[in-house]
Amino acid sequence: MSIVYSILVAVAAYFVGSLSFAVIVSRVMGLNDPRTYGSKNPGATNVLRSGSKAAAVVTLLLDAAKGWLPVALVACFGKPYGLEEGAMALAGLGAFLGHLWPVFFKFEGGKGVATALGVLVGFSGWLGLLVLACWVVVAAVWRYSSLSSLVAAVMAPVLYILLGGDLWEFNKWILLAILAMSALLVYRHKLNIQRLLEGKESKLGQKKSK
Repeated sequence: MSIVYSILVAVAAYFVGSLSFAVIVSRVMGLNDPRTYGSKNPGATNVLRSGSKAAAVVTLLLDAAKGWLPVALVACFGKPYGLEEGAMALAGLGAFLGHLWPVFFKFEGGKGVATALGVLVGFSGWLGLLVLACWVVVAAVWRYSSLSSLVAAVMAPVLYILLGGDLWEFNKWILLAILAMSALLVYRHKLNIQRLLEGKESKLGQKKSK
């Protein structure tokens, strides 16, 4: 029965992750659809290019929350139903995949940075904090959101392995979920990697031409 519940958890998390808050928040706040300007990515960084910092912050927080919530619910209420770390991993991965390929928005989603961070916080608050610190340091020095995200994506599984058993309990299913998210994050940033190598990538706060 726990296998059935785990599948249901993954599906439910996918639907939660499919809520593209970049589009939803922009509509509510009367802004242009983020899929029509800048990088055309429905994420907080592109929403920032609209000129509305408030919309970008709200988008960031909600995208992170939808990654954290399914994992946190399984952690808090899953044990009586046989749902433990494996189900938490599926919940996090489901929410992340929902953001990348949202069923409610023609499967055209964002790159998943904020949602992945929310998932990591659900796995371990310390892990999420350390990965966020990596992102902030790189962003502060080089001011490239994409570079910061790539470094954070690579560091997430490294930190989980190195500090597992000290700051959190190591679990192979959680590690597999983190590795999968990291690989997909790098894949979704392939165009950013090309622009970084060519010196054409936009910096944080810089508006891109339509």
